[in-house]
Amino acid sequence: ALTSREEINRHLSGVLDETTGRWGVKVTRVEIKAIEPPPSIRDSMEKQMRAERDRRAAILTAEGVKQSQILTAEGDKQSAVLRADGDRQARILTAEGQAKAIRTVFHAIHEANPSQKVLAYQYLQALPQIANGSANKVWIVPT
Repeated sequence: ALTSREEINRHLSGVLDETTGRWGVKVTRVEIKAIEPPPSIRDSMEKQMRAERDRRAAILTAEGVKQSQILTAEGDKQSAVLRADGDRQARILTAEGQAKAIRTVFHAIHEANPSQKVLAYQYLQALPQIANGSANKVWIVPT
C-alpha cells in the first residue's frame, strides 16, 4: 500500500468515477494523503528500516577499514622500496669511493716506482694490523 500509491489512486479514481457517474458527478482526481498501518506493522517496518541502516553502516565501516589497511600496506611497501633504493645507492657510492681510493693508491705506488726495500718495509709495518683480527690463529711470515 505504501509503495503503490499511484496505482491505488488510479484504481480508486476509476471505481469512484463509475459509482458517481450515475448521479452526474465526474471524479477527475483522487489522492491518498496518509495511510496509517496497524502498530504491529509499523513496529516491524521500523525494525526492518533500522536493520537496513545498521547493515549499511556495518558495510561502510568494513569498507573504511579495508581502505585503511590497503593504504597502510601501500605506504609500507613504498617506504620499503625507497629505503632499499637508498641503501643500494649508498652501497654503490661507497664502492665507487673505495675503488677510486684503491686506484689512486695503485697509481701513486706505480708512479713512484718504489724499490723492493721500501715495499718490504711497508709490508712489515702492515703485518701487526693484519694480525690484529680475532680469527687469526696461525701466521706464516715469508722471509
